[in-house]
Amino acid sequence: MSLRNIFIVVYLLLSSILFASFTCDVYVWLSFFISFIIITLITYYNIFIEAEYSPFIAAYVVFNYLFFLLAPIIQIGSFTETNNRFATRMIYDIGLTLQTNGLIILFNLIFFSSYLFFKKKYKYKITKIVAPKNEKNLPLTILILFVISVAVLYFSMDFMMDEFSRPNWLKSTYSVFELLVQKKVLFMIPLAIIVLCYQFYKNQSKITNNTLILFFILLGSFLLLLWFKNPLTEKRNALGPIYIALIFLFYPKLLNTNVKIMSFLFFAMILLFPLFQIFTHIDYSFEAIINKPSLLSKEFTDAKFATTFNTLNYDAFSNISATIEYVSKNGFAYGYQLLSGLLFFVPRAIWSSKPISTGELVGDFIIEQYDFNFKNLSNPLVSEGYINFGIFGVILLSLILAFFMVRLLIWLNRPDQLKRIIAFYFAIHLLFLLRGDFTNGYAYFIGTLIGVLIIPKIIHKIINFALKKEQ
Repeated sequence: MSLRNIFIVVYLLLSSILFASFTCDVYVWLSFFISFIIITLITYYNIFIEAEYSPFIAAYVVFNYLFFLLAPIIQIGSFTETNNRFATRMIYDIGLTLQTNGLIILFNLIFFSSYLFFKKKYKYKITKIVAPKNEKNLPLTILILFVISVAVLYFSMDFMMDEFSRPNWLKSTYSVFELLVQKKVLFMIPLAIIVLCYQFYKNQSKITNNTLILFFILLGSFLLLLWFKNPLTEKRNALGPIYIALIFLFYPKLLNTNVKIMSFLFFAMILLFPLFQIFTHIDYSFEAIINKPSLLSKEFTDAKFATTFNTLNYDAFSNISATIEYVSKNGFAYGYQLLSGLLFFVPRAIWSSKPISTGELVGDFIIEQYDFNFKNLSNPLVSEGYINFGIFGVILLSLILAFFMVRLLIWLNRPDQLKRIIAFYFAIHLLFLLRGDFTNGYAYFIGTLIGVLIIPKIIHKIINFALKKEQ
């Protein structure tokens, strides 16, 4: 049986169990089922019809299935008359749930139709083969970037020691702007060096002095990246796109088809992560499980797997509902909330009235309305559109997302390795961007874009210009 067929069988089997065991109001059930049908059509298109390699759609499907189907269905299905609250303590409401699914369905329909339209419009650019440019000065560019990264290592020692010693729940003493520049721009330069070294070796036909020097620079850059980007100082949503992108770079056969990347993300996000969480929170010792394996099955029968999806990690659906309720009481933001993300580089010290992220804004609302105790919540792209411009905002952001995806699809099919890796990085980062909030998702990607693409390109152009002037 082919991987496509295996995936579809598992996908439909899991979905059948999910909906067969879902007890709720019939209209709520139907609204989720309509959403499921749309996601299934997008899935079918991606792995059976779409000719181009598009990891963007794979990430989009997995996000929607996990956060807008699986998690809320499990959450709502677990409610009782005495306990009908989401993880944020927000009260489950049938009308609000129907509105939430209505916005999600609208977003998905507009996004998918727009994606197909833009793909048709830019088909020539997507499939056009562009010859690689002359990169004779590439080794010098790599050397300069490596020197910059070593300098960053030296000057960031105090910062890194603070990151290693600071618990995740404790706020950093550094400003948000400093954190963004260091962690999302400067610390990403080693990734650019690794990609450029790969590009150099790919186009090399014989061993030279440059080949040997760049080999040691490549090893050093891997070590720098591991130092800057490790599980002790970064969250998994920041590490995942980096290291999955490296797998795509060096071992593309593992992820180079739509069904491969779809299967990888689906099983990793929907099955493996929840299973790992069960094992890390298990009530029995390893020795006890070895002596009595039935204890492991007891963990599953006690609904530990389903409990995983009732945590704040899967609050995206309920936060759309919270945003709808917020708008009903406070009105639309008319674009003001988007400024927090689009103008993220303006420090709050200069712009004192700079809006807080939408996740925090809705978090404050939930604290006030439902006596919750945590405000730094996610806020999906669907509700970012709604809080700013209502239905029009939902349509607008879905259009922009589809257009941006297709433009990056062009990058993914070019010989420029930096553009290819940024495009693939965005596909994996999409899981974070779609969950929100927009401010953090957008700022983190732009920071990476600057560190991995813009800075190396600028340095390379300066070197080419300087050496050409000397000739």
